[in-house]
Amino acid sequence: MFDYTYLPEPSLVPYLIEMMAKIMFIFTMNVGVFAPVLGWVERKQSALMQDRIGANRADVFGFTLFGLVHIATDALKLLVKEDFIPRGADRTLHYLAPFIALVPALIAFAVIPFGGQYDLWGHKANMVIADLDVGILYVFAVASLATYGSVIAGWASNNNWSLLGGIRVGAQMLSYEVAMGLTLVGVFMVYGSLRLTDIGVAQENFFHWGIFLQPVGFILFITCALAENKRTPFDVPEAESELVAGYFTEYSGLKFAMFWMAEFLEMVTISAVLVALFFGGWQIPFVTHAGLAGFFGFLGPNGAQVATMLVHVGVFWMKVLVWIFILMLIRWSLPRFRYDQLMNLGWKIILPLALANILVTGAIMLLVK
Repeated sequence: MFDYTYLPEPSLVPYLIEMMAKIMFIFTMNVGVFAPVLGWVERKQSALMQDRIGANRADVFGFTLFGLVHIATDALKLLVKEDFIPRGADRTLHYLAPFIALVPALIAFAVIPFGGQYDLWGHKANMVIADLDVGILYVFAVASLATYGSVIAGWASNNNWSLLGGIRVGAQMLSYEVAMGLTLVGVFMVYGSLRLTDIGVAQENFFHWGIFLQPVGFILFITCALAENKRTPFDVPEAESELVAGYFTEYSGLKFAMFWMAEFLEMVTISAVLVALFFGGWQIPFVTHAGLAGFFGFLGPNGAQVATMLVHVGVFWMKVLVWIFILMLIRWSLPRFRYDQLMNLGWKIILPLALANILVTGAIMLLVK
């Protein structure tokens, strides 16, 4: 006989439904949309920039769909490819490393708001999975875990090139994570909160966007974020001309796909954090939440809130797409730094500038107050 004792309270049911819907939405957007499509985008965008055609051979009944069929062919190839583990490798860590690299890229999105708060049929719906008081610190903490996956992969592969790549990952991440945290201290000082939803609400006024209040912090942060993503011009841990493929040289099949997917999802997370902190999040320039809800007033109170929510969520993801395009543009425009140049940039340029930005921000805040 079914025991009703453990059923959730009726008041909790809407929150459980909302939570599951948000988790499924973020998971679908990242794994079901961005992860496969960004592989195609990288090929086609680089081809256009280099005056090439790009991926266009795979077809279904003669239709190539601008090369999109290659997404399916890539997935099929990786599914059936041999999972090779080199002799002398640590099998347990070799299997574990791709998961450690991929999972942080997925769960970091838990605290990033992709919309505001909406009153839907008497229920307050907040467009973020976990609205933590220390939201951005959570992103830093989780993102740093991915470094262990790359370092472990390099060590466990029993390959000199992989080991060198893993050592470079460790040194690069340690160098730039310190500076990256300091680049955002000015943002916290200006908005007075570590909660990403509070920062998003504070940017309802267009001229209060982080890009205007912290322009130096923005430039320093995006530089550090690119280094964290290990993509050109900061791709020394996997420099093909020096280290074959770096820390994942000895990976194939689905485990290789997990490293590949983690790199793309990190790019989505970086773009989302940039949008949330510096570009108004879900906010539309010169359009307030109340003004947008009033525009949809003819739909009724609940209909207006639903329409406002859909517009805000759409605006957030459009901004993320713009930043993904810019990050791809940087990736195919700049040459790789030498290792000594990369270290000098992190410790001798970005770190002092980040500290100076904190001092200047504090001085300006005191003067303004």
